[in-house]
Amino acid sequence: MAQHIAQKLRLTSALLGTVSRKDLAAAFRNVNPKTAFDLGRADKWLQGRAQPRELSVYDDWSKLLGLDQPGAWIAESDLPAFTAAICARHGVDRAELERRAAAQSDASHGHEERSLGVALAGTYACYSRALSPYYRGQLIRGTLSIDAGAGAHGLTAAYREVLPTGQLLVAGPVTPAKRGLYALLKETGGDAHFFLCLFPQSQPGSILGGYMCGGAIIGPEPQPSLTRILIVRLRDAVPDAWGGYLPPGQSIAADLASLGLTLEQPETVDRQLAQFLVGDSDGGANQIPPAEFRAILDVFDRHWLRHSGWG
Repeated sequence: MAQHIAQKLRLTSALLGTVSRKDLAAAFRNVNPKTAFDLGRADKWLQGRAQPRELSVYDDWSKLLGLDQPGAWIAESDLPAFTAAICARHGVDRAELERRAAAQSDASHGHEERSLGVALAGTYACYSRALSPYYRGQLIRGTLSIDAGAGAHGLTAAYREVLPTGQLLVAGPVTPAKRGLYALLKETGGDAHFFLCLFPQSQPGSILGGYMCGGAIIGPEPQPSLTRILIVRLRDAVPDAWGGYLPPGQSIAADLASLGLTLEQPETVDRQLAQFLVGDSDGGANQIPPAEFRAILDVFDRHWLRHSGWG
């Protein structure tokens, strides 16, 4: 059973002095022009999210390192044994090799963060279920702008809605992770907060999707709310007046066309988008009725007060 593949590849890269995935793939091609070491899949292998399934990759790897071991040994050996073998074969100090591998990993991680920032940066049209009880069952449109900023951790987002009561603008940091993309957004000079929990970004990054959590802005009472959200990348800037509640029955595909994104088979697209956005709700956002919570609150508050010595 293959194990420690990401670490072994990083040690191999450090030993060979390859500074990029392309260089590492080229080294494999040098020992076998028809190697199954694939540049695209190497990203996942180096991130520990997958491992080569073809035994030929490990055979090429053994040839690349000049080891007197079959490819299966590279796949199945533990990390200390693998490290010791390549250090002995090439006369390299183990501590130095591990230091170089760690340095390359840090540099690669920083490059990946910057690349992801560039990939995410842009303007998006957002569609979600209205949180306001006055607009229950309707969709609301918003715009999301993501800025890569400076450095490896400079991703920020700004989300805007055009509401009957005025413009809502919340902003904050974006955190990419292996299992998701997260943004905690808050209003400057106000108390509105929203949290986006999205699927990880994938290439070419035409759309993001997941959940938005926050409180209803327009309504008689605060209600913790959860809704699915679709975030569609645009090529052009969004007009300042665009946004707000989508009129009932209006096509999302037609709305996107007004922003310069014309989709084929718009009726099919509308059905897919509507099915996703409704998801596990009854047509509106997932919300806790205040009366339900207050009834439970009353029970526990009374119990707490009776046993606290306050009353």
